[in-house]
Formats: sequence, structure tokens, C-alpha cells
Amino acid sequence: MAGSSESSGRPPLFAMEKPARVAAHAYRLFASTIFAGLLLIWVYRATHLPPRSSGARWWGWLGLSAAELWFGFYWVLTLSVRWSPVYRRAFPDRLTRRYKEEELPGVDIFVCTADPTLEPPMLVISTVLSVMAYDYPPEKLNIYLSDDAGSVTTLYALYEASELAKHWIPFCKKYEVEPRSPAAYFARADSPPDTCDPKEWFALKEMHKDLTDRVNSVVNSGEIPEAAEGKVKGFTQWNEDATYRDHPSIVQILIDGNKRKRADINGNALPTLVYMAREKRLQEHHHFKAGSLNALIRVSSVISNSPIIMNVDCDMYSNNSGSIRDALCFFLDEEQGQDIAFVQYPQNFENVVHDDIYGNPINTVNDLDHPCLDGWGGMCYYGTGCFHRREALCGQIYSQDYKEDWTRVVRKTKEVNELERMAKSLATCTYEHNTLWGIEKGVRYGCPLEDVITGLQIQCRGWKSLYYNPARKGFLGMAPTSLGQILVQHKRWTEGFLQISLSKYSPFLLGHRKIKLGLQMGYSVCGFWALNSFPTLYYVTIPSLFFLNGISLFPEMTNPWFVPFAYVVVAAYSCSLVESLQCGDTAVEWLNAQRMWLFRRISSYLLAAIDTLRRMLGISETGFALTAKVTDSETLDRYRKGMMEFGSFSLMFVIIATVALLNLACMVFGVARVLLHEDAIGLGALFLQAVLCVLVVAINFPVYEALFLRKDSGRLPASVGLVSFCIVLPLCILPANMQI
Repeated sequence: MAGSSESSGRPPLFAMEKPARVAAHAYRLFASTIFAGLLLIWVYRATHLPPRSSGARWWGWLGLSAAELWFGFYWVLTLSVRWSPVYRRAFPDRLTRRYKEEELPGVDIFVCTADPTLEPPMLVISTVLSVMAYDYPPEKLNIYLSDDAGSVTTLYALYEASELAKHWIPFCKKYEVEPRSPAAYFARADSPPDTCDPKEWFALKEMHKDLTDRVNSVVNSGEIPEAAEGKVKGFTQWNEDATYRDHPSIVQILIDGNKRKRADINGNALPTLVYMAREKRLQEHHHFKAGSLNALIRVSSVISNSPIIMNVDCDMYSNNSGSIRDALCFFLDEEQGQDIAFVQYPQNFENVVHDDIYGNPINTVNDLDHPCLDGWGGMCYYGTGCFHRREALCGQIYSQDYKEDWTRVVRKTKEVNELERMAKSLATCTYEHNTLWGIEKGVRYGCPLEDVITGLQIQCRGWKSLYYNPARKGFLGMAPTSLGQILVQHKRWTEGFLQISLSKYSPFLLGHRKIKLGLQMGYSVCGFWALNSFPTLYYVTIPSLFFLNGISLFPEMTNPWFVPFAYVVVAAYSCSLVESLQCGDTAVEWLNAQRMWLFRRISSYLLAAIDTLRRMLGISETGFALTAKVTDSETLDRYRKGMMEFGSFSLMFVIIATVALLNLACMVFGVARVLLHEDAIGLGALFLQAVLCVLVVAINFPVYEALFLRKDSGRLPASVGLVSFCIVLPLCILPANMQI
């Protein structure tokens, strides 16, 4: 095999680049000044502690001291993901020169869906078609769709996709189409580009429209056309008793790329296409997406057994047809690729709008944070858009004498019926009993963030992982367009990260002497999200309440101790703004991201911490909330206009509204107290509290708008405002009796 032997004389297939030393040293010097400011703040709190006789001021001071200690500790953690970034560059042209097409390794692609209502079949098959059309030898490409709902309509949609693929794939390769999701491609233009034959373009667009109409008709009616039933025997495997939670295992090979009985309109081979619905029974626990991926690993092992596995969520279509070749540059490099377990692409979204109200663009995370994790030798596995080495994913421990056989294929039989029978036996709900699946093999069980634990365990076995962020994004998905969706999603993530941090899988325990300290700290940045909720909630409520009552908790403006407080805040947020602008965000998007940072900390993170504690005490069990991938037209219209979507009663909304109303009341009546009462403490002593209160009020403008001004269905319900008012009223009255 070409390139199979190591040769130092060959140019590398990828390069690692670091920022200029001047920039790195400048940032480290800046970080040092921030740390010095934090130390001075801690010294001030310790040396100016008010006497216990001051009552409420003493307790308030202690609370702020604890909050500031935590913020300082957490800031030190965040340094780990900004300290030593590296950027990767792949050279696919060198890969093409070094390897013949037939010498490239096989690639198995897993697409997972779990609910045909929240994840409509047309959304799913658009992703499937995009990965079927990769710029890669089709006989080396195998696509598996896991349908955890066991929906016959999803199988029908996949069958229709297999028919359209005969036309779509050659069209994509002929005209170098990007992106290769037909839904995304045709949605971006009303007329063909100059490079395309208009007749072919319009014909294919009409085919896609007809397919969409047929699939949606079946989704609405629930009845499969007789013509399709006669062509795909898999439809006969459903019975009237089958439900989402109770159905047999079904494996249907719609296209067998090895036998080449199905070809495109030009007579060329098509990729292998497989539908899988693993068995589900009411008495068995199925481990959500992790269980689905493990079933796919086993099923694919008898059908294609490719050494590379890529998994992608059903709403994250391929936006770059060269992603496979780019990823292989990292795995196949003879000098640097032997210990690489997975290559993670970033998540990006196609539906974000300019000045996104939810701060959905995560450019700073993708351009700064993730490259720094890569710099520590261990990018996280985020569950989608990731290329894995099969052996590493299945529990292989890395050793220096490890050698990958990229040409291996273990296919025990060429008969499709026999393959399907064997595969079905591997997708039963009892197959994993008394095995290491979910423990040492495959994706791990026992945590909502099974992907993160899996990646961490792989790294602890001696493997490395890389982060690759090409100029043309590898994958594009759909960002949530309502505040409720975002907060629920972050609550689930936060619970998962906190469970990891408090378990035997903690990066400081599991990774001790196995991964670098910087990487352990990097994992903990997310791991301690939930713990940020308490000091943040304290900081946006107690100083404002004390301002209302004229109780000072910060140094006066004329006091030298005022300087470190002002410097840390101004310097940190100025740096954050500059970084955001450098990464392509606007100032408004940065401001919106700060608002969402506050909302998540006082709602999602807080409830995640409370629920995790309840779970540890045995009060509740782990659950899973799937994020809807569909949005109604009114919600979408408001999102595009920059209006926050609330709409329903939620405990998270109550918390957010309560903090907003509390600070509004404290600002109005606190300023009035300072201006109207000559015996009140001066504004100079309360300046920092007044500024903090005003900033919280300013950042909560969308909440006030949704409470008092808006009349649309996305406003905050009156019940939320009523509950929040009932909480705020006693909070504003009771502190009046506290003694300074």
C-alpha cells in the first residue's frame, strides 16, 4: 500500500501552527495583571472585614468574599483554554498524490435520529444525502441511519433518499456543488448558477420537491405506498403492536455498495446505505444516543467494518465535501498520525441571523477555546461532526508499537439477507448484558454527556485528539430559536458536566498522570459551569438589595482599593469584547452573548446544580430532554427581528424575571433614597453597587419588554410576572429593617 511505510523524507499531511510569540507573551502579561488585581481584591476583602456587630453588612461582605474567591478560581481555570493554542492545517492535495483511490480506507458514517416529530424525516434525509455525496470513492463509503423511534416513515424517507441519490450524487460531483444537502442547496438560490446546466438544475430541484411532497404526505397519513412496500422488505417487519419504546430490531440494507446492483444514472457505484432500528423493550434501559451508537458500531462491524467512523447528528448536514479527505490527512500521516484517536470538527449553525439575540454564533469558542484544548493534546469529543479511529473507540489502548491496517475489511458473507440477519442479532436490547459495552467498549453509559466521557477515557488510554476548523465549515446545523429551548439544552449539558466532575470520571481523578494538567483544567471549565450559578445569583441580587438600603459593600471611588475592582472588570470585559470582534462577531452579538451568559448562570446552571444534588440524594433519576429541531413561523419571524421568545410559564423564566424586576426596583428606589435623603450614605460609597445594578437592568431590557410592552404570543406570561412580583416585593421590604 502506498504510504504504508514511514518515511521522514515525505512532506507531512498536516501542519500545526502556533500564534506569534509576541502575541502569546502579550496575552500572558495581560493575564498576569488580571491575576494581580484578583489578589488585591481578595486582600481587600480579608483586611477590611466589617465587625460582626454590623449585622447584615458582615454577612453580605462574607458572601461577596466567597463569590469573588470562586470567580478568581474559575478565571484561573479558564486560563488553561487560552494559554497555548494550536491551529491545524490539512494538505489533502498531498494525500491525493500519496494514495490511490483504491488504497484509501473505508469510512462508516453514522447518522442518529430519535423522534420523527421533533426531527422530521426530511431533515434527516437531507443530512443523509449530504454525507452520501462526499468527495470520496463511493465503494469506500458506508452510511448508517439509526432510527431510535423505529418509525416506518423514517425508513420510507430513507428509501426515497436512496432513489434521489442516483441523480443527486452525480449532479454534485459534476458541478462541484456545495453544500451537498439538497434542501440547503436549493434554499440558497432561486436560479441555477452559471456553472450549472439550467435544465439539469431545474429538473433536480423538481425531483427534490416531489420527494419532499411524497415524504410529507406519508408522514401526515402514516400509510406507506404499495409501490415502496414491494421494493423494500423492511416495511413488513413492523406490526400493529410496535411503538416508540417497544419494537424488534430492524436492519435493512437499502444499497449494497459492494455488490453494485444499485448504480447512479451514470452507472457508477453508490455508497452503501443501511437503516437500523435497534430493538427496544419496555423493561430494558436503552441508554439513549450512546446505546444507539454502540449498536451502530456492532452492526457496521459485520457489514463494512471500516477503520474510520464518523458520526453526525441528523440536523448537522455536511457543508464541505472534502471533510473526509481533510480528516484522513491527520490519521494517515506516517510521522504524526499513529496516536490520533479522533478529529473533532466545530459545530456551526446556518440559521443564525445578524446581531443574533441569543448569542448563537460561537466564534470565540471555535476560534480560541477549542484550539487551546488541542494545544494540551486533547480536544473534547462533542458527539457530532467527529471522525474516530474504530479501534480507539472500541477500547484499544495506545502503545508505541501500535500499527493500523487501513486496508482491513471483515465481511463474513456477501449475501445481503445473511448480513441483515447477523446485524439484527447485534442490535437486540439484551446483547450487551454482562459485556463491557458502554463501560470499556464503545460510547460510555451513565451520563447525559456520554460523548465527553468517551473522549476523556480514550485520551486516558494514551490516545490524542485533534481539533480542525477549516475555512469552509465542515458541518452546519440548526441553532435553537427560542430562549426556552436554549436554557433546557444548557441545563442538560450542565448537569452532564457536573455529574462527570463529581464522579470517578472527573478529569482530575480519571486523568491523573494520564493527561496533562492543562487539559484537566480545560475539561473542568465546563465541569464547573453549574457551580457558577450560586456566586453569580448572589452577585446580581445582594449588592443591589444593599444599594437599595444604603449599605456599602465596595470601596469608595476615592479609595485606592477601588482601583483593582475597576481594573479587573474593565480589563476582563474589554479583552472579551476585543476577542469577540477579532473572531468575527459584532459588538451587539457580544453584548447579547453576555446577556445569555447571565441568563444561563442564574437559571440553567442553577437548576442543573439543584437537580444534580437531588439525584445524588436519590430523589430523582437521570432523564433526557430532546431539543426540537422545528420552529413555527411566528417564532422564527420574531427571532429574525431580534425579539426574545418566552411564550410559556417556566421556572427558569421566573428566576430571570425575578432578578430583572428586583434590580429595576433597587435601581429606582435606591437612587431615590440617595438623592432625597440627606442622612443617607453618599453615592461615592455606593458607586460600584449602583453601576452593577444599572448594568443588570440594562442587560435585562428584553425581559422588561416581554413583561410590559409586548402583546405577541412570545411575550412573558402574566403568571410569570405575578410570581416574580410576589417574590420581589418582600425582598425589597424586608432589608429595610436590617441594621448597618
